[in-house]
Amino acid sequence: MKKLFPILAALALFSSACQMGGAAEPTPISLPTAFPTNTPIALNPTAEAAGPASAGEERVSAVDGMIQVYIPEGSFRMGGMDPRATGDEQPDHNVTLHAYWIDKLEVTVGMYTLCTQAGACEPPQAFNSATNQQYFTNPDFKDYPVIYVTWGMADAYCKWAGRRLPTEAEWERAARGDDFRTFPWGDQRPDNSLANFNSNVGDVTRVGSFPAGVSPFGVLDMSGNVWEWVSDFYDAEYYSSNIALNPTGPVARSTYFFRVARGGSYKDAEVDIRVANRASVLGPDPNADLDSPEYFGVSDSSIGFRCASDN
Repeated sequence: MKKLFPILAALALFSSACQMGGAAEPTPISLPTAFPTNTPIALNPTAEAAGPASAGEERVSAVDGMIQVYIPEGSFRMGGMDPRATGDEQPDHNVTLHAYWIDKLEVTVGMYTLCTQAGACEPPQAFNSATNQQYFTNPDFKDYPVIYVTWGMADAYCKWAGRRLPTEAEWERAARGDDFRTFPWGDQRPDNSLANFNSNVGDVTRVGSFPAGVSPFGVLDMSGNVWEWVSDFYDAEYYSSNIALNPTGPVARSTYFFRVARGGSYKDAEVDIRVANRASVLGPDPNADLDSPEYFGVSDSSIGFRCASDN
């Protein structure tokens, strides 16, 4: 997949791949049953790291009903280690992370609607999906991932929900676990029972529809369906800095405001849904004209997000 996306090609961020034969149809899992509220939980930057819990333990957010999964403190090998690894995935390196929680699923249309109703989020930049003209406003899609959200919109939602965007390292450990697997489920090549990819479906699918593709920690949809914004700025050479403890990505540059997206999408080929793959997508540029697309950054029918939390 192309790593750097020019602004004028924003609507063609991620190339579709040819069709592939599939296996069994995916089966959905049950979604959160907690009744969400419109009351945001304030972030507490001085709070201690996540308390004692077991790897994969779950809790439910009272704000939006999202299931969150506990990732314990630990170390893992980050970066591309398979034969298809590209330059910006290397060198692979050891990373140690403090404990954190990450959303089990991608943020849904229904969850995002709560934030817009509370006045804390802007509506998506388009209300359609690849094959549905009425997507965001159609209750039939409330359990599908919200799309056409810029990096800034995703960041605003996570803050409203009392969470934050995950770092790139947090995202990868939640997807990979602590071994050297290529995909969340292992090294087996993906098929239609493991992920929504390669234009096999042609559009986004309901979150949690591929339980066979679950990660070692119990996190779903980490490969395919939608790309997921993370907090880091993008730098193709960042891994060379070999920051080993809680890396948060490079600092912004005055003329370069690209952010990292992870996981691949329903459009993307097998090589692009590997857990190590990195994409650079234009985030908000505060130096751009207020009326320009560059000021807000890119959104697309294949980009969504999930959130994380320290406590």
